[in-house]
Amino acid sequence: MELENSNRPAKSPSIPLTPHTASQSAGLEARLGFEHSYAGLPPAFYALVRPVPVKQPQILRLNRKLAEFLGLDLEAVDREELARLLTGSGVTAHDGRLLAMAYSGHQFGQFNPGLGDGRAALIGEVIATDGKRYDIHLKGSGPTPYSRGGDGRAALGPVMREYIISEAMHALAIPTTRSLAIAATGQPVLREDILPGAVLARVAASHIRVGTFQHFAARGDTANLKVLLDYTIARHYPTLADTGSPALALLEAVIARQAELIARWMSVGFIHGVMNTDNMTVSGETIDYGPCAFLDAYDHYKVYSSIDQQGRYAYGAQPTIAQWNLARLAEALLPLIDADQDRAVALATETLGGFSTIFNRHWLKRMGAKLGLAEAGEDDRQLIIDFVSLMQKGASDFTNCFAALAELAEGGEADAGPLAALEGWRDWHTRWRNRLEAETAVASRLRRVNPLYIARNHLVAEAIAAGEGEGDFSVMDRLLEAISQPFTRREGLERFTLPPKPEEVVHKTFCGT
Repeated sequence: MELENSNRPAKSPSIPLTPHTASQSAGLEARLGFEHSYAGLPPAFYALVRPVPVKQPQILRLNRKLAEFLGLDLEAVDREELARLLTGSGVTAHDGRLLAMAYSGHQFGQFNPGLGDGRAALIGEVIATDGKRYDIHLKGSGPTPYSRGGDGRAALGPVMREYIISEAMHALAIPTTRSLAIAATGQPVLREDILPGAVLARVAASHIRVGTFQHFAARGDTANLKVLLDYTIARHYPTLADTGSPALALLEAVIARQAELIARWMSVGFIHGVMNTDNMTVSGETIDYGPCAFLDAYDHYKVYSSIDQQGRYAYGAQPTIAQWNLARLAEALLPLIDADQDRAVALATETLGGFSTIFNRHWLKRMGAKLGLAEAGEDDRQLIIDFVSLMQKGASDFTNCFAALAELAEGGEADAGPLAALEGWRDWHTRWRNRLEAETAVASRLRRVNPLYIARNHLVAEAIAAGEGEGDFSVMDRLLEAISQPFTRREGLERFTLPPKPEEVVHKTFCGT
């Protein structure tokens, strides 16, 4: 991969991960124990902006289990005061200003040097019950200097979508940002239609992106690039601080996390839909749920996103795009990898070459487990490929086909169920049975890794329609109940396992900006 280099390393001040003293009164953030380490970074990292109060803030949904994990006692907080905070209207930190992060990024392959939080803001960080630091971030909180003419607001539908799917991903044990609350603003936003406005309170290990590193590299700002490197390592990879080349070690660590993350996506049929470099975190979390979707009928080339006209971010393209994005991170880090340009390029290129090996190892492990294999080896790769090829030819439901294997492993009839009609099924079934002779506890293993309930596109659309139209969030609540335990079959939830009827199929998803 071609890498470009400019500038040499510059020494930067140490940025400790300790509470930053923001000018504030005894506001709710302070009472909840919010910290502000990101605000301790140089001014080039963010812009502080006065919030624009909303008409009628109201908490519509609150993720109490997540709040408990974060160590936030929100039950004792006045509901109206919490609604003001989680819409951005009631902040007191930084003299009552919100913190909008600066970053750049490649969007559909084209570099945009001036992105940043155009409709979002960081209100603080908390130390959760696991001892780790998490961001509390608001999406839809209003305009910032990075809004590029937009209103900085979000509609209720996309906010509900991110809440549902991020929580579904968490239940599937896939690293992800999470959703703390949905707050209504009481005022409409204008998109194709007039829609109710809302703000999502999002939780992340951090919001540091590949595009954050690109932002300073594109400006030749090696000093702040080094500050960002030090902060990122201190926050996410503290053991790398004393390595010979922390920048190269960070690149290697991010590659490893992203390779495993994409393999996890592929194993549940998840399509992100907009894998721009500003939507890839260095922490290894899934972030920015816009036109994302889960596969119904299996299609390696499937695209749902209405803005992905060329299939750049199709289901099967995701590993390749992830490696492309990581090459952009490598480019940004070159000045910090080695002062000698040629050596920096050589080291980065060699490190990037490890992505495919790591991804394929994780893909084989996870897809092998979905067939009931405790330790899938290279000899099993073709068996896996042939199974997904059967689904491809039959346009068969991805989730249900894998779920059906558990029934077969427990003695179910091979000539019944969603697999029986697949061309070539009998031959594959015989090969699979022969392979399983060397395995034990197959059925229980299959039930642990093959979900029954996912956030199916038509069910998400149904929940959004009810919430936007009648203010009925019970549909969303029932869906969340089902997907909160995706591997456990429960009575009364049968409809959540069904593929969409022809008239229910969702063909396009939208980013909601």
